[in-house]
Amino acid sequence: MARPLTATLTEGPVAGQLRALALPMVWGLMATMSFNVVDTFYVAQLGNQPLAAMSFTFPVVMVITSLGIGLGAGSSSAISRAIGEGSAGLARRLATDAISLTFLVSGGMCLLGWLLMDPLFTLLGASAELRPLIRDYMSIWFISAPFLMVPMVCLSALRALGMSHIQGYLMSAAALFNALLDPVLIFGLWIFPALELQGAALATLVTRVLTFLVAFYILAFRVRLLTYPWVAWAALRRSWLTIVHVGLPAMVANVIVPLASAVVTMMVARYGADAVAGLGVAMRIEPLMLIAFYALSGVVGPFFGQNLGARRTQRLSEALRVLTLFCLGLGFLLAVLLWLFGRPLAGLFSEHAEVLGVAAFYLATVPFSYGAYGIVMSVNAAFNGLGKPMPAMVLSAGRVVYVFLPLAFLGQWLWGLEGIFVAAALANALVGLWAWSWLRRHIRTVQTQERAETPFKPLEASHDAH
Repeated sequence: MARPLTATLTEGPVAGQLRALALPMVWGLMATMSFNVVDTFYVAQLGNQPLAAMSFTFPVVMVITSLGIGLGAGSSSAISRAIGEGSAGLARRLATDAISLTFLVSGGMCLLGWLLMDPLFTLLGASAELRPLIRDYMSIWFISAPFLMVPMVCLSALRALGMSHIQGYLMSAAALFNALLDPVLIFGLWIFPALELQGAALATLVTRVLTFLVAFYILAFRVRLLTYPWVAWAALRRSWLTIVHVGLPAMVANVIVPLASAVVTMMVARYGADAVAGLGVAMRIEPLMLIAFYALSGVVGPFFGQNLGARRTQRLSEALRVLTLFCLGLGFLLAVLLWLFGRPLAGLFSEHAEVLGVAAFYLATVPFSYGAYGIVMSVNAAFNGLGKPMPAMVLSAGRVVYVFLPLAFLGQWLWGLEGIFVAAALANALVGLWAWSWLRRHIRTVQTQERAETPFKPLEASHDAH
């Protein structure tokens, strides 16, 4: 018999709970970021051709990863609200159906990738010389797609229960295992043959299969969040639509972020290779500085979802206050540190004076908006957790289309390359204020409804509306 599922995020100090949820995610995210770095390091030892071939795969990997993140966001939002409402049966139904949906989507992506591999990478600009190397890598990588996406959804379900520490441990263990397995299969150590690029892909596949098995075991047998998978089509459809309601906009919002980086790179490219290299150095440093914000945004959704489901809306206001103080405080600290030490930190990646100059200016300017950008990330996650995905998508798209691009063209016209970086900082600040005020207004609306004793539409009823 399945043990009861209880809302664990609706009682106790808000700041303490968010800190306890986010800290394990920090270590897990650092380990995950090292995953691709380690792969790239070892493949680089094989020469420029294999490294170039692997580089062509990044856009495809990014899209498939975005699908997994979106489905995870949709699953976490729906499950956390169901748990907050006390609907354990519905939470199990949603978790089970989320996994079946993810298997179907990832299996479809796997098959599509196999069938369209050559035309796809030809379209991306891969030469005839590189395509066989790309095929060596991606023919195995596509098989691993379900074992990438399904664990992401399993771990998002655990976050919905407030169990982010499991994700932190599992992500760290997976990164370490991959780092140990990579050289064995790429270069052929002990009894294993040297598989080169295929070895890198095979190490990824083995690591992900093991991650899937562990995550599924925890979800099914330790937490007992899964139930019988075979249900009537109408019930399955309701679950899938509930998940996709948040998941699809989350996918779009997640893809917008790397597109914004691509736009910045294209604008900077007109100032020459040194400018692009300087931006590249800064962009290597920046994700490490933002890890705490990424970790916090990963746990904000379940917190907001559980408390909305439990109608503990006063905790939403307190959470917004805590998030704001944390993001602005940490953002200011990071900005001062990078303003003081940005140039020597960039010097670890390059010794070229012009490259260092561009990287140092970026790191002395844009980080003063990191606090606002952290607020944007947390607000987007909060809206997803509340089952309101459109504001998150509008904020992500608006940050690039309506705010950054006009400011970037104006800044470039007025001050050249430096103006683009100033525009990026201003865009983060303006959208951060926009996001904060939007979430505050929404929370007040929800609280007004609660005080007026306006009944919330149950999650089950929202299924029927679809």
